[in-house]
Amino acid sequence: MKIPRYMIPLVVLASLSTATAWAYDSLGYLLQPPSASPSDRPADPVLADPVAPTPSKAPVNDLDLSSEYSKEYESGYDGYDPGPSLGGSPSEPRTIWQPYILQNLGIKMGGWLEQGITFNGDSPASRFNGPVATNDLDNEYQMNQLWLYLTRPADNEGYGWAIGGHVDMTYGTDWRFGINRGLEDRINGLNGQTYGLVIPQAYLEIAYNNLSVKLGHFAAILDYEVVPAIFNPFYSHSYSYGYTVPQLVTGVLANYQLNDQWSVQAGFTRGWSMFEDNNNDMDFMGGFKWLSDDERSSLAYAISSGPQDPAGEENRFVHSFVATHKFTEKFEYVFIQNLGLEEVPNAADDAEWYGINQYFLYTINPCWQANLRVEWLRDDDGVRIAGPGNIPGVRAWDGRGFAGHFYEVTAGLTWQPHPNVIFRPEVRYDWYDGLAGPTGLPFDDGTRDDQFLFGMDLILTY
Repeated sequence: MKIPRYMIPLVVLASLSTATAWAYDSLGYLLQPPSASPSDRPADPVLADPVAPTPSKAPVNDLDLSSEYSKEYESGYDGYDPGPSLGGSPSEPRTIWQPYILQNLGIKMGGWLEQGITFNGDSPASRFNGPVATNDLDNEYQMNQLWLYLTRPADNEGYGWAIGGHVDMTYGTDWRFGINRGLEDRINGLNGQTYGLVIPQAYLEIAYNNLSVKLGHFAAILDYEVVPAIFNPFYSHSYSYGYTVPQLVTGVLANYQLNDQWSVQAGFTRGWSMFEDNNNDMDFMGGFKWLSDDERSSLAYAISSGPQDPAGEENRFVHSFVATHKFTEKFEYVFIQNLGLEEVPNAADDAEWYGINQYFLYTINPCWQANLRVEWLRDDDGVRIAGPGNIPGVRAWDGRGFAGHFYEVTAGLTWQPHPNVIFRPEVRYDWYDGLAGPTGLPFDDGTRDDQFLFGMDLILTY
């Protein structure tokens, strides 16, 4: 069961060009040999790109870093409306010019520029911040994401047929953490460059009544953080999102809305970060979502299961549970629990990883929000925490094989002086409790078991 390589661009172009005829509405995939031992197998790369409020959410700035961001991303930015492109008061968001041909087809265009810098208290000689991604470079300016999207949601308002599609393109340093086998490695090559192009999503979406189906290349449905920078509460990414779940997949995914509270998802993909499969076996991805009547609480559970090795013999299973609750209009709590298992050649037991991640999000006023992330991750057999620098031709941290506990506490602020401007400073402390791996300890070029970072990014939306 394989999806032809040429299908994705064809179906997306077809959906965009015929839209008016319908109802309006790491690099682990390249490198893991079947004989690799746990300490030698790099983790799949982190697309740690996607935290700040959606600029369009409010009359002026009205910060709202809720779990709705992940939902909007998965549905093609349905709720993201940058506002008028010309005119308006200073408090109104601006967007780039929308060509008439796109407007006539019901297609919206937009994007953002994310840039930042991070300072490491240890000033490592390699200038890498260990397993932290995607702000992984010490004291070096990073243009993480220069993003452009084209979207036409398949919005049938719950009745009849509708067709849509979505395409993302981003250029920046985040490309090193979002390389899909057969896509970004071919577009950019692997020549040690810091900047490159990523296509996070390119899919066709068809809806009929309460059922919608995506075909192509799209975001996975596990964890809380996402690839686009504007939809996450921090500049840096969690270990949970970066190392324990798939981020971008290629295949087919169906979503059925049972009622206003419940929905179920199910589909098949080619594997973690695989535009072209390295074996002939498909992965299963599915789950459910629940939203309370008052929309103050939500639950999401999802799994992914399938072999990732070229021989198709080593099954990898992971589940993700995400719960959110708004205690007040200003304070939201998010809880994430992930667990993974993978078959390992010549080993008595499966490799295992698991952890808990928590967010505390507090809106101070319409322009400011305070955020806290507290995380623990256990890489029981040293198979998940591994930098994309293990891939020949990728400039990044190359640590690997850490069988132990990783902890991190990140505190940050989000300041939105204008709906198109988002500034996020943060402080982060990481520490590790466990055995040294083949490259030593995780931090300061293998010499330390902890590190302190100060980072900041600036996002300009359009």
